[in-house]
Amino acid sequence: MRDAHEAMGRRLRELRLERDLQQADVARRLGVSPAYLSLIEKGKRAVQLPLLFQALELYGVGMEDFMSSLGEPRVDDGLARLLDEPLFRTLNLSREDLATLGAEPKVATTITALFNLYKNTRSQLDHLLRDLAKQERDAGVAAVPVSGERDEPYGFDYSPFDEVTDFLEEVGNWFPSLEERADQWRRDHGLAEVERVTADALTRALREQDVHVQLVRGETSSVIRRLDREGGVLRISRDVPEHRRLFQLAHAIGLRLLDDEKLHEPIIAETTAGHSQTARLLKIHLANYFAGAVLLPYETFFREAQRLRYDVERLAHVFDASYETVAHRLCNLSDPKRRAVPFHFQRVDVAGNISKRYSATGLKFPHGTGSCPKWIVHTAFLTPHAIAKQYSLFPDGSIYFCFAKVIAEPIGGSLAKGTCYAIGLGTHADNAKHLAYADEMPFVDPQKMVVPVGTTCRFCERTDCNQRAAPSYKFAFRVDEYIKKDNFFSPLVVEDELTPAQSEPPPDVAIARLRKRR
Repeated sequence: MRDAHEAMGRRLRELRLERDLQQADVARRLGVSPAYLSLIEKGKRAVQLPLLFQALELYGVGMEDFMSSLGEPRVDDGLARLLDEPLFRTLNLSREDLATLGAEPKVATTITALFNLYKNTRSQLDHLLRDLAKQERDAGVAAVPVSGERDEPYGFDYSPFDEVTDFLEEVGNWFPSLEERADQWRRDHGLAEVERVTADALTRALREQDVHVQLVRGETSSVIRRLDREGGVLRISRDVPEHRRLFQLAHAIGLRLLDDEKLHEPIIAETTAGHSQTARLLKIHLANYFAGAVLLPYETFFREAQRLRYDVERLAHVFDASYETVAHRLCNLSDPKRRAVPFHFQRVDVAGNISKRYSATGLKFPHGTGSCPKWIVHTAFLTPHAIAKQYSLFPDGSIYFCFAKVIAEPIGGSLAKGTCYAIGLGTHADNAKHLAYADEMPFVDPQKMVVPVGTTCRFCERTDCNQRAAPSYKFAFRVDEYIKKDNFFSPLVVEDELTPAQSEPPPDVAIARLRKRR
């Protein structure tokens, strides 16, 4: 009997922790003392049936599901996945061992986090070693990292997100199999000629896939979508805006099709991922891609994009979609037969962090090292109610026309509690004539119109940037207390030591220098 009390108490504790509820708060809502609830969760007191019903109602769990979960020791999901890891297999841990560890959630979380940290660190090291090996092969000798030899830093910060982004750039972010399947899906559901897909239509389609949609309130975390594959229930938060709800419905349809038809497996097989999470992240992207193809079908969207000259706001209005969704979809139009203007894409927060990036223009984004404050996507925050535009000149001579818009979603009237991003798009200056945004900025005087920019301060070749945040690895860092540039981190070069009036030192100085050398 005591074993049953312990199992029930342990499961009730797990349910409470999964919902991030405090013991005192749950005790108050159940009408018992925190000490009594603690004894129940430790298996030292039997839980009375009325109290059990009340607790399960609070946690949103049915009695049958609760009782069936007591049949065997429950293994923490994170720990269970580690059973397949080669290193963990050498420890000969059984599911019972993991269940014992999982009885203390903080222990389970710590073990899982440490092991994943080890895996990511090892993956980054492998990436670095591959990079060094490639340098050695190219040079024919043992390569030593030297300042200025690379355009980007070595990959210690090379993450699964970077792996996915780099793969998307390699394939042009173009997946014809998903485009065809999305078109077929629209035909199958009578939506081929429909310009705007409604939430009702997507809900009906999910019901045909044996998935029932529930709009819920009161999530104890920031989860906005939860798909129960086994139970056939899709729960979406009521708090998300209508356009985001629409996208999440389409995303869920994409996930179901990927699982049922394995559409993602041939694509993932093309990658050479170093991180264990890369394949799962790519699957999420492909479900997003499918959702975009359903809501913004290629042929119609491509035609409207050309007609409206890539005016993102007007396209968002036509398709009843968000600005960010439309901007993403513009980066998918790479069909060789119907190729659109190539864009690079950034999503940046007010601290300058790039949370999303993609480049079809050849622009090299830094990997997690910060970006140039001169980019229009950053200065857009100075004029959040207007589209910011700029011709950007990079050190290699390439020029891009870039525009950005700030997207803000406050919570409780507070932007600090909500979200605020700048969405930036850009293309080669030669393509600017195809964009409505460039009509007021014809590229007639490049010398005066361009803004000199870089990629990131650490690898920028500019010697006179007035907004450097760090010295560049491209130059030797040296300090001269007698010379002050307008930015402390700007490198000192030979020209800085000469006055405008003289290209050579006066004779007496030259003679003094010569004597000193002797």
